[in-house]
Amino acid sequence: MNERFLVTGALGCVGAWSCAQLVREGVPVVAYDLSANTDRLELVMSSAELARLTLVRGDVADIGRLETVVADQAITHVVHLAAMLLPLVKSDPPRGSLVNVVGTTNVFEVARRCGIRGLAYASSAAVYGPGQGPRIEDAAEPASLYGVFKLTNEATARVYWSDEQVGSIGLRPYVVYGPGRDQGLTSDPSLAMAAAARNEGYAMRWGGRSQLHYAPDVANAFIAAARAEHEGAAVFDLGGPSSHMREVVAAIEAAAPDVKGQVEFAEIQLPFPEELDAANLEEFVGVLDRTPLHEGTRLTIEHYRQSKHVAPARH
Repeated sequence: MNERFLVTGALGCVGAWSCAQLVREGVPVVAYDLSANTDRLELVMSSAELARLTLVRGDVADIGRLETVVADQAITHVVHLAAMLLPLVKSDPPRGSLVNVVGTTNVFEVARRCGIRGLAYASSAAVYGPGQGPRIEDAAEPASLYGVFKLTNEATARVYWSDEQVGSIGLRPYVVYGPGRDQGLTSDPSLAMAAAARNEGYAMRWGGRSQLHYAPDVANAFIAAARAEHEGAAVFDLGGPSSHMREVVAAIEAAAPDVKGQVEFAEIQLPFPEELDAANLEEFVGVLDRTPLHEGTRLTIEHYRQSKHVAPARH
């Protein structure tokens, strides 16, 4: 197998699941992250699997460090997930722009310099503003700096293709849930599932309708996008069915009957369209797994119950 993957933001939820999937396939993978907290990796991978993972501490904002790692490790494909999430960007916009915008530009530049074959990067449903959508091209006027930075990254990808022929696929997840998803505003469904694993209730801060993506499915989509080795600058929403938060609560109560009546939500719609169109994503990356909400919820709660790690409280 002539692949060597670099996963930036590897200690986050989707990053950890991406590393797990690649290791289970027998693919060499370098986990690149500024953090030293490996809790999420340990949550989703066995000790034997972790031993096959190359952990490298580094900041995507440091282009010299990033290029050295990519060159020394003979990286062929990159899954770029490193980013500061919405609350952290809001609290520190200059650092947020350094990581989310400059860091992503560095990834594209290193991909150019090192001849990376396949690059996938994380955009977000936050590129949409209130009342927009659901088409991919409808994204404009995001309501947060986080969304502005993600939309900027999509423009960066287009210019790197037109000027330098660095191909890429950007994916816009909506609400990612599953083991290891414990930070950011949209982590509330996962935190409610983690609480249910402890037989505790939970009050989610928002509600309405949204598209929920099971974290292992999202990881697989990013890996497939990198493997597509796309010649162009494509961007896609992940798509899938839209669910109301009542359905999330029902799925949690079905998997953990002891918390029935104790899981609540605020009837506050996220400031994005209720459902986004994935368009022809699968024509580019192949058929994708879409775990049904009730099954992903059951698997998440079971995973936390069986894990030696303590399920997290709200961050």
